[in-house]
Order: sequence, then structure tokens, then C-alpha cells
Amino acid sequence: MEMTLQGVRVHYEIGGHGERKVVLLHGWGCSEKLMAGISDALTPDMTVLRVDFPAHGESGFPPQPWGVPDFAANLLELLMKLDFLPCSVIAHSFGGRVTLWLASQYPEMFTRIVLTGAAGIPNRPTEKSKKRTATYKKLRSICEGMKQARIFGSLPDKAEDALRKKYGSRDYNALDAEMRKTFVKVINQDLTSCLSKIKQPTLLLWGDADTETPLWMGQEMEKTIPDAALIPLEGGTHFAYLEQSVRFNAIIRNFLLGA
Repeated sequence: MEMTLQGVRVHYEIGGHGERKVVLLHGWGCSEKLMAGISDALTPDMTVLRVDFPAHGESGFPPQPWGVPDFAANLLELLMKLDFLPCSVIAHSFGGRVTLWLASQYPEMFTRIVLTGAAGIPNRPTEKSKKRTATYKKLRSICEGMKQARIFGSLPDKAEDALRKKYGSRDYNALDAEMRKTFVKVINQDLTSCLSKIKQPTLLLWGDADTETPLWMGQEMEKTIPDAALIPLEGGTHFAYLEQSVRFNAIIRNFLLGA
């Protein structure tokens, strides 16, 4: 199924039974299909909505670079038009960013929250990362100077492309030039201030071997969100909800059904 919202075609799937409603939000570069296993575990008792964020899966692309508030507004409109509020939410990675923003802005929107490998807290810079960033900025400045000189032809552009491939993240390099603007807006927004405003019961399920959103981020969320509990998933990576699906699904069923 699909709906056009804010000029963007949004793909979604609804299944299941029951008065309890839950929306599943995927991570960056993924799609709603990755959360089908969670949906299958919940649909016997709940109505489950899976959404492809704009620029992901089968949804269309934003008309201009979007930040977290734009993705959040798009999802809110979809939930309102589907009469899907209030509902619980299960969010992975980037979906966690959108959840943190919405839950802090609209306290009555969600009944219960599950976050797994959720993004939104800036990474702690290390000495190695600081040096890497300084080197990149220095080399990028040289490229800009070469462009302004206008005597090097296409060499500055080729050099910039090589720098991007060497210093840019995998997610960043996978995008075209326009979507990189959206990606930068998204990852540059610090959502730490949202944490203390979240009033719903919140369950944090985190792979303790997650290198994308390390366990300390989940620990920080547990400390700052008023009603939160953290369950580490031993050996789990950023996609622990897939790697340990039986355990993950059993925990969230109990939580969402009120146990």
C-alpha cells in the first residue's frame, strides 16, 4: 500500500489483529522488509504497521534535503491519516532518531517504545578520529583552493571524490550527491535533549558488540529517559534484532502486551 504525503510517495504494510497498535521503523539504508520477522511475531495479537521511510525501500524521495524533523512530520501525517494513534513503536537505528524526536514533541503519541541500536546521540570523538577529521579538512581545503585557482581542470573534483571515498562512511558513499545533503542533516542533529522529555515506558534492546551505535549510547539513554530499562544482547551487533530474533521477539511481545 502507499500514500502521497508532503509530495512524497510513502510505502507501508499493515497486518495483524487486535486493538493494540504498533509501528515498526527501520534503520538508515534499510527497508520495512527487514522488520517482517518482528511483524510476524506480533500480528497474532496486535495490528502492525511497517513503513518505508522516504528515500528507502519502495518509497519516493524527498523534494529537497530533509532532516529528522521532516521525516518525523511525514510519519506523523501517515499515522494520523491511517487513524493509527496512539500506538507503540519499535525502532532501529535511524528509526530511533525519528522516534526520539516525535516522543519528545508529542507525549501522547506513543504508548510504549522499543529502541534497538538507536541513533541520536553523537559519537564520542577519539584522538584517532580527531586526527582523521583534521586531515580530511586540511586536504579538502587544498581542493577548494585548487578549484578557486581554476587552472587545474578536473583534478580538484577527482581529488575530492577520492577523499570522499577514503574518509566518508559506507552509508554516505552509497548515496548520490543530493541524498548526501539529507544524510548530513540527519546525522548532524544531536537528539540528546529529547531523552529527558520522553515519558513513555521505554525498553532498550542493544547488541553489546554494536560498533555503529555502541552500547554506551544505550546506557546513556537508560540513564536519561525517565522510565527506561536496558537489556544487552550478548554478542549482538547493530542488527541484533535479526541475529537474535527469537529472544528479541519474545521480550518485545511481553513488553508490549503489558508484562
